[in-house]
Amino acid sequence: MTEQFCEVGKLRAELLQNLGAVGETVTSYTEDIARLDVLTLIEKVMQKIIHSLAKKEAPVLELNTRSSWSNTRFDKSVGLLMSSDTTVTTIRSDCPSSVHKFALFLKVLEMIYKLVQTDSYATKRDMYYNDPQLFVTQRNLDLIVDDISCMLRVPRRSLHVLATSKGFISGDLCYLEADGTRVECSSSSTTVPVSSNVSGITNIVSSAKFVLVVEKDATFQRLLDDEFCTRLHPCIIITGKGVPDVNSRLMVRKLWETLHIPVFALVDADPHGIEIMCIYKYGSVSMAFEAPSLTIPCILWMGLLPSDIERLEVPQDALIPLTKNDESKLIGLRKRPYISCQPTWEREMDIMLKCKQKAEIQCLASIAPHFLTRVYLPNKLHYGGWI
Repeated sequence: MTEQFCEVGKLRAELLQNLGAVGETVTSYTEDIARLDVLTLIEKVMQKIIHSLAKKEAPVLELNTRSSWSNTRFDKSVGLLMSSDTTVTTIRSDCPSSVHKFALFLKVLEMIYKLVQTDSYATKRDMYYNDPQLFVTQRNLDLIVDDISCMLRVPRRSLHVLATSKGFISGDLCYLEADGTRVECSSSSTTVPVSSNVSGITNIVSSAKFVLVVEKDATFQRLLDDEFCTRLHPCIIITGKGVPDVNSRLMVRKLWETLHIPVFALVDADPHGIEIMCIYKYGSVSMAFEAPSLTIPCILWMGLLPSDIERLEVPQDALIPLTKNDESKLIGLRKRPYISCQPTWEREMDIMLKCKQKAEIQCLASIAPHFLTRVYLPNKLHYGGWI
């Protein structure tokens, strides 16, 4: 087994050597903020509103625009960061189109203030059901919480707001939850939900050689059914079940920061899979303000590579033609700032565009039922077949 992880060990040594240079030039506000400081920041927002009313002016809230690429900058060692000169969206209290949103912001600020003041926590789902008629949809509340986090320059965990996790984790790992519960992830047949309070996790213990981030839940379950974590012991596998939620991203980041072992991505050979991998590695536009605590710039693409499709002679009937939307998405991905610093990724994307075909990880089953877990991944790890 030592020989099996020889290339993985070399990669880890290289990553550790480069570790000191990562993030040195980046200033962020991702550290936990003291409760009193959070309360003070909220009070300043309310004082500004009161002063406006005292002057008989309509109060406004100014928010950094979180939906535009023009408001981000790319740092190779961190990923997508919010620019210091971002455009601002103004929410007015005297405008019919925004007065309801203004009121919702004040309501959420009030709820957060009480949570921080009493040193208690609530999930975004709990907050929504506090008054579902007011918020109308869960998404409305979710966006406001993230906007407030960005506006106050405070990470969401310091607002005492938790998100319900959708991801799962398994492998050689145990840790303590914030409430002292001991979590064991080592069962070969069961999964553990990713914690809703990743920042509260302590006492992480693992002898894993690598972390494998799996795009889809179906593939994750297949790895479990084939006892991948036992066959390639010791390792950790985790999935965000498609586009990852913040907690899944935080968990992968925490594992990297704690264990300093290689992190690999296993995604479909299609534009959607590549974009999901990029979210883990470089972050997203909407969460660029919290990138330093979410991104894993060292993550490497294990598979499925477009070049693997021809190399392994995957049957044609297991492949899927690229649609016009796929081609447009792929061309859009090629233009993103972080792709230009990944020439090997560019070549793989060019292969996909040239062949006009995509493939899901499940296509490997057309070669042999257990090909993914008993041939493909073991060989990738043994020979260093990542990019």
